[in-house]
Amino acid sequence: MTPSPSAHTGSPPMQSAPTGLLPLYVDLDGTLIYTDLLFESVLHLLKKNPLYLFACLFWVCGGRAKLKDEIAKRVDIDPTLLPFNRTFLDYLSGQRALGRRIVLASASNEKLVQCVADHLGLFDAVMGSDAHCNLKSAAKLRAIKAQVRDGFAYAGNSSADLTVWAQAQEILIVNASASTARSATAGRQPVLLIPRRPVGLTVVLKALRLHQWTKNALLFLPLLAAHDGNAHSWLMTLLAFVSFGLTASATYVINDLLDLDADRAHPRKRLRAFAAATLGIPLGLSLVIVLLPAGLLLAASVSLPFFGLMLLYVAATLLYSARLKKIAFVDVLVLAMLYTHRLFAGGVAGGVEISSWLLIVSLFMFLSLALIKRCVELEFMDDSGKAQLAGRGYRKSDLPYLVSMGTSSGLVAVMVLALYVESQVGGTQYPHAGLLWLMLPPILYWIMRLWIKTSRCELHDDPLVFAMTDPLSWVLAGLIATIAVVASVGQW
Repeated sequence: MTPSPSAHTGSPPMQSAPTGLLPLYVDLDGTLIYTDLLFESVLHLLKKNPLYLFACLFWVCGGRAKLKDEIAKRVDIDPTLLPFNRTFLDYLSGQRALGRRIVLASASNEKLVQCVADHLGLFDAVMGSDAHCNLKSAAKLRAIKAQVRDGFAYAGNSSADLTVWAQAQEILIVNASASTARSATAGRQPVLLIPRRPVGLTVVLKALRLHQWTKNALLFLPLLAAHDGNAHSWLMTLLAFVSFGLTASATYVINDLLDLDADRAHPRKRLRAFAAATLGIPLGLSLVIVLLPAGLLLAASVSLPFFGLMLLYVAATLLYSARLKKIAFVDVLVLAMLYTHRLFAGGVAGGVEISSWLLIVSLFMFLSLALIKRCVELEFMDDSGKAQLAGRGYRKSDLPYLVSMGTSSGLVAVMVLALYVESQVGGTQYPHAGLLWLMLPPILYWIMRLWIKTSRCELHDDPLVFAMTDPLSWVLAGLIATIAVVASVGQW
């Protein structure tokens, strides 16, 4: 194989630094960018076809260099979306302006490293792994020393860089852990020290979307609608609630990992923990490995039918994350059905029969809310200059039709609820069923208010998150619940 100019074997040897500055070798993964291109490229590969997982297991038997090379042959990255360390990037721009020779030296595959270097235009040369050499630690040091004779400076972040730092005349520590920084600076003064971004428990909990657990309150609705006061039924439903929460948090993490590029292109989602690489991909995978089995085991303890419904939920959400969310209208239908699935699962966990009225109202109501999400995202595209919603199957021109379908779905849900109320008048389930008519105006008002806020760009991209923080929504919910309770007096 003929070495390319970008490969670590083809860079010009024995260069002296101009202007008296030592040549600066810069690590990529975790230093110049907050993420790791190997994990990023693996996710890109698995999005193309999950069966590549088995190929990766085969390639890694040939070593990490072989694995990286085979993956790089099959994926491309968009360097404009990578989470760069802007502070360090500004420093490098200043050094470049001084005429310093700067080399991007990474253990990532040379094809991907070159792609990043071409995007930035800051580097005189590139060193990366190829099919035979994993350019890390001692291998990277040997490649650097083959190029320099008057010493060099090195910027890195991980314990693997300690070997290179030990031979460098100048050390730059960027985004390193406290222990790595202490080891690197033992008896030495770094030229540059950029500390790691602080990551607390709050960041992890936010990534798990704990606020989304409120959706799982739908599991209790079948018990409430059936006026079931059995303690065992409520205990099983409570376990089902926790099971759904753990499982849903795991699927949210999976969704975020598979949706990195689309989130990074989004004006607000780019700040999510995994999109911004505040949390690393390995941590995300670890969370999934812990939460998903825990949620499924808890589901099995509720009942085998509920466990089956949880498996169906996981399969549907994974299919949604990988494919269905990119298909217009299919995505919102799936979201609506996933909400309705919670109602059905709650009935199974509590051992109560679920009213078909309740399922129909839920389907149309949550279809309306799902369409609000898409409309909000399209509304906020107006200033971006883009015609296509990133990672979705919608264009800005679709907005009027989505608004029409969303408002219609909300009104249909209220109409079906009105038919249900009429069916209960004179019945036995609600001794004061006539009072249920009073629920319709606040529900109608809530839906109309959400849609007018959507048209005014006053709504967060998730209407349920908005409802959780909106005092008026809480007042309306309390009013609706009070009416339902009063209408049920004498039945419990």
